Amino acid sequence: MSYLDRDTFGIYRDTDAGPGPRLMGADTLMGEDVYNRMDEDLGDIKEFMLDMQTGQVAYAVLSFGGILGMGNKLFAVPFQALELDTVNKRFILDVSKERLESAPGFDKDNWPDMASAEFSSEIHSYYGTQPGAGYRSSTGSVMGSGTSTMQSGDIGSSSGSVGSSGYNPGNKS
Repeated sequence: MSYLDRDTFGIYRDTDAGPGPRLMGADTLMGEDVYNRMDEDLGDIKEFMLDMQTGQVAYAVLSFGGILGMGNKLFAVPFQALELDTVNKRFILDVSKERLESAPGFDKDNWPDMASAEFSSEIHSYYGTQPGAGYRSSTGSVMGSGTSTMQSGDIGSSSGSVGSSGYNPGNKS
């Protein structure tokens, strides 16, 4: 099920008006599928963890593995490591299934302290992201960092990695 199917308010029907894919409700993204660049299914988003001091989305909790929801392993994936694939209505995480299987993970009854500096460093190092770096966009800019210019509907940016959209629900403009 894609975010369009979970859009109870109809805000994504016309991306030229309303929030569109640049701003999205977290509830419409929970359950969103996550694939890698080899088109392998890596699971789905179970939760978003917000940094209450910065107002940014810190991590997405990805559920992977198991059978019929049993035995799934959970992974805290830095939000900057995810890209929204607006064509296929899913997220892209640029890791192989094998690499994800060896990523630091946890089970539903034993969550780590996601606010600890040690945890943050470990996770960002594993996925090659920087804490507070913003969201990777299709233009190669990093959304959510730098200063806001608001020119041509653009939100401040600095150089970064390639993604597939300019969407950043954690950005404060």
